[in-house]
Amino acid sequence: MALLLFAAVCCAAPVGNAISAYVALKSGAQDDGGIAEGGSAADIPPRMLTAYKKAVQQVGKHVPKCQGMRWPILAGIAKVESNHAVGRNIADNGDIRPRIFGVLLNGSGQGGNTTAFPDTDNGRWDGTASAERAVGPFQFLPSTWEGVGKDANGDKTADPHNADDAALGAAIYLCGNGRDLTKRSQLKAAIFQYNRSQEYVANVLGWIDQYTEAAKDLDLKNVTGKVRTVIEAATSQRGVPYSWGGGNAGGKSTGICCSPSGKSGVGIKGFDCSGLTQYAYAKVGISLPRVAAAQAGVGKRIPAGLGTSALRAGDLVFYATAPGRDATIYHVGIYVGGGKMVNAPRPGTVVRLDSVNAMSGFAGGARLL
Repeated sequence: MALLLFAAVCCAAPVGNAISAYVALKSGAQDDGGIAEGGSAADIPPRMLTAYKKAVQQVGKHVPKCQGMRWPILAGIAKVESNHAVGRNIADNGDIRPRIFGVLLNGSGQGGNTTAFPDTDNGRWDGTASAERAVGPFQFLPSTWEGVGKDANGDKTADPHNADDAALGAAIYLCGNGRDLTKRSQLKAAIFQYNRSQEYVANVLGWIDQYTEAAKDLDLKNVTGKVRTVIEAATSQRGVPYSWGGGNAGGKSTGICCSPSGKSGVGIKGFDCSGLTQYAYAKVGISLPRVAAAQAGVGKRIPAGLGTSALRAGDLVFYATAPGRDATIYHVGIYVGGGKMVNAPRPGTVVRLDSVNAMSGFAGGARLL
């Protein structure tokens, strides 16, 4: 019980929901200068997002039968492989410096590799002739790049360390001989080909779905007054990093240590779930308690038994480890309509739009306006 109560303090989601990257890159702290805040894909550097969209436009020239390639697919891959090269310098022509290298695949066991991959490029792309290393924001092996690499930025060189070239190469690779990526089964097959791990597939699909949802514009034409103010305040923070214990009525702030899973908000300027709700409702003069479980006691309670259809735009949405017992509430979001909420989900993510079904343990809501 002590752990459950502690989990409610800063709204950490259960550990099993976490999405983890497969390539650990020491790219420095993601402060305000490293993330483009606001908008539909706020954790993606603008130049990388441009590369993803350009690849979608160009891939048909190389794989005419490919259907359904979208920028969120490329973004999902790049998020897991390199965190969109955040922390690197991305030049106007798309060149990324310093270059991104994976671990040396010499069978040493470092980074989990146990199979040696002999050198194929004499160190041209991976900087070493002793073995292979995955390279660039999409982490291609040089041998794979040899088959899919194309010049996308017009400099007559297909370079896996260039954002445009790498994104186009990834699009070509995922398209195969002409997949229909609008079909979930074929999309899963494409991701599995990229990394033969079902956990990897699930992680990438999660990011693809999040970027797809985030790219949709909110329909607020029938939302007015204070409710609109609250929703606009919350959605204006899309892309701001999750920070355990971060955020308050005044805005984003650095968090504290540590979540039940050991994640620290120290050094991360952002919001956790209840910090975000505090901030949004402060814009209309409503002061909320700091923790999610306490926020359930404010306003008119909406029982979980009424279902999500009873929610209205602007309502708080709660999640509990034991629905029906408000002391176990561990998470809160702000309902925006259409089955969606503004959400600061968990460490390692950003403020975003999610389905109200994205979290487990729906525990009803509260109407404050």
